[in-house]
Amino acid sequence: MAARRQRQAIYAGMLLFPSLVLLTTFAFWPTIATLWSSLYSRGTSRRPSHFAGLDNYSDLFADPVFWQVVGNNAIYAAVTIPASIAIALAMALWADAKMPARSFVRIAYFTPTMLPMIAAANLWLFFYTPGIGLFDQIGSLFGFGDVNWLGQPETALWAIILVTIWKEAGFFMIFYLAALQTIPPDLKEAATVEGATRFTYLRRVILPLLMPTTLFILVNALINSVRLIDHLFILTKGGPDNATKLILYYIWEMAFAYFDTPHAAAMTVLVLIVLGIVAALQFTLIDRRAHYR
Repeated sequence: MAARRQRQAIYAGMLLFPSLVLLTTFAFWPTIATLWSSLYSRGTSRRPSHFAGLDNYSDLFADPVFWQVVGNNAIYAAVTIPASIAIALAMALWADAKMPARSFVRIAYFTPTMLPMIAAANLWLFFYTPGIGLFDQIGSLFGFGDVNWLGQPETALWAIILVTIWKEAGFFMIFYLAALQTIPPDLKEAATVEGATRFTYLRRVILPLLMPTTLFILVNALINSVRLIDHLFILTKGGPDNATKLILYYIWEMAFAYFDTPHAAAMTVLVLIVLGIVAALQFTLIDRRAHYR
């Protein structure tokens, strides 16, 4: 019995070893190195870096731009996450219904996800161009003047939010559509026999069965809310007046534009902590409502 358990332990270790190597190389070690770097000062050729403790973190908390970036990212996440999930669910319900040209509708919804990020940003840059852009052309039909959507702080962040919702809703729709096709049709027939309305069937049957998918999408949407950077390079570069600067763009700017890697590492550690806490809360609160089959 002891020899059998030893063989099973060796077999399990051999199976886990490749994953352990990959996770250590690309996840654990970079995380530890980032945490270590955040505790040292910025070094130069004449003044080497030294252990600074939590000074980098206190500098960030005293930086008004950092808090503006945090506020921008909070608004960005609070709007894009629920809006993209709700639109994705609505599109999936429609794409799953029996109707003509259903395949064309599904492809049309998923097309924004297939576009490269830079190409999508350039497309929307044309839409937002003052005077000749699509939105100003439509507005001129109703007597509105030209609007510099990306050039004024009042509208720039909302313009970025609209691009994100347009792109992510189609991606999340695929998960909802796959989950809808796993629901047995017998449930709908039973609900029809019982006299349930379509809204009651959606609220009492569809949404509870989609909770595991919703939880998965919610965690992915949360991660995506702090990883936007390519659209900002094309559309606004964080401007005007830091109005569209998000946390990942600020980390890049701090590390590669200002060469201040310790403060960039400190911001990265803070982002990891916040994401970990929010993800734990999501699993704790929503997982109780998920019905796994």
